[in-house]
Amino acid sequence: MVRWLQWLLILVSFGVVGGQPLPPSGRTLSPPYDGRFTFVRLRWRPEGGRSRGFWNSAWDHDYPRAEQHLSQILSELTGLDVQTQGSRVLALDDPELFRYPIAFMWEPGFWVLSDGEAAAFRAYLLKGGFAVFEDFDGAAQWANFESQVRRVLPEARFVRLERSHSIFRAFFELRDLDAIVHPMNGMRPSYLGVFEDNDPAKRLMLVANFDNDVPEYWEWSGQGLFPFDTSNEAYKLGVNYTIYGHTH
Repeated sequence: MVRWLQWLLILVSFGVVGGQPLPPSGRTLSPPYDGRFTFVRLRWRPEGGRSRGFWNSAWDHDYPRAEQHLSQILSELTGLDVQTQGSRVLALDDPELFRYPIAFMWEPGFWVLSDGEAAAFRAYLLKGGFAVFEDFDGAAQWANFESQVRRVLPEARFVRLERSHSIFRAFFELRDLDAIVHPMNGMRPSYLGVFEDNDPAKRLMLVANFDNDVPEYWEWSGQGLFPFDTSNEAYKLGVNYTIYGHTH
């Protein structure tokens, strides 16, 4: 399995997996719902409508290559029927979100909710949705993220996830999570979650990859920017999150 994943990363680096070209980086199709797994990225407004640094927004960091590459990996290695020709970008209060069991958000350290978005996202999570938060670090960004989550789930209690949790072996056995360090500054990550009814025996409703930027490895896999083995582990984590969200 590891050797197969290594070959797959090489194919991704050339933009071809399974004989099909990836969509151009400048545009990604937004296919209508058809029952297949489709990667969903959450769109949100930054505070005061301001942009985030030199990116147009914060939520679109790594777009669209990160989801293109992870979707190709999922298509080739799992039994999921995966939409590989596009992904969805949805607002938190878009009714379409309820069609998709898993949603990813980038840079929640700058995320600001409206009351309507908080209510809609709460309904999504309580109905069975699973959210993954990526690409944020530092005390200030955590404070903002936590304050926004508490607007969605006022009673939420964050729990540091132990390496033995089932999410880290939902498909691949991840033995060394600390190996997936922050690609820009080498920080050791923390993985925190909120459980249904704050009960660790129940399902995870959300997981936060804090002090890390896992999708950076997805976006640039096979380009020689990051260690090959670390990129493999980052893909395994993304696959595990997706499988967990479909089975819990």
